Amino acid sequence: MPNMRDLKRRIRSIRSTQHITRAMKMVAAAKLRKAQAQVTAARPYAEKLEEVIGRLTGAVDPETQPLAAAREVKKAGYVLITGDRGLAGGYNANLIRLTEERLQAEERPVALVTVGRKGRDYFRRRRVEIVRSFTDIGDEPDLIQARELARQLVELYLEGSLDEVNLIYTRFYSALRQVPRIDRLLPIQASGAGEEGGDYIYEPSPAEVLKSLLPRYCEIKVYQALLEAKASEHGARMTAMDNATENAAEMIDKLTLSFNRARQAAITREIVEVVAGADALK
Repeated sequence: MPNMRDLKRRIRSIRSTQHITRAMKMVAAAKLRKAQAQVTAARPYAEKLEEVIGRLTGAVDPETQPLAAAREVKKAGYVLITGDRGLAGGYNANLIRLTEERLQAEERPVALVTVGRKGRDYFRRRRVEIVRSFTDIGDEPDLIQARELARQLVELYLEGSLDEVNLIYTRFYSALRQVPRIDRLLPIQASGAGEEGGDYIYEPSPAEVLKSLLPRYCEIKVYQALLEAKASEHGARMTAMDNATENAAEMIDKLTLSFNRARQAAITREIVEVVAGADALK
């Protein structure tokens, strides 16, 4: 059984760790509020743009648009969006597990584009082809970063390095619920595709409007995925640090109980020794 000195040292160490996890939880909560506001504000625009793209592809033959035209998939690409740091519970592990399952199920040649150090480092050790890698996105992704990432993905698609591009990220629902998912990015297949254009009048023409909107749609789709992923990461980290703080409190309570028992045993032993000594002097 550990002595009182060891127990006091362990209690002091765990209490110090508890202070750190509590501070990290508060920081993650503050970042989550801002990220959640960004996600909520960006969703209506992304959904409306997808609706417009769907109506346009119903009025225009998508095969005339390079970003929407389907073609034989000789190599499929997956964009894995993970975090740069850990201490976020199962956030990164769940994304990596989903990616591994998808890659193992693929019968076509595949390549990865990684966003975040965790995904890059994991698959680099497993010798999976990584054609592009992005790190240090930060806690608040902006449209400039999304535009550059989308530009490189479109470039890989148009030059034929990748014939299909899919996004693997975590959809944010709440601080307690984040769901990894896979969405098609290229070729573009907006929901509502195939619907008629209705009574809308497009200037200069539906084809020109669609040609102009498709690159913008890619940027917004990537931007939305980055925002969802970052909000999910903050939510997962806040929950993980909250659990760690509670676990530390439980460990401190158990160690304090053990310390009190050890001290009680020491006091009892000293009393017994004093009584025994007194009896010996009689």
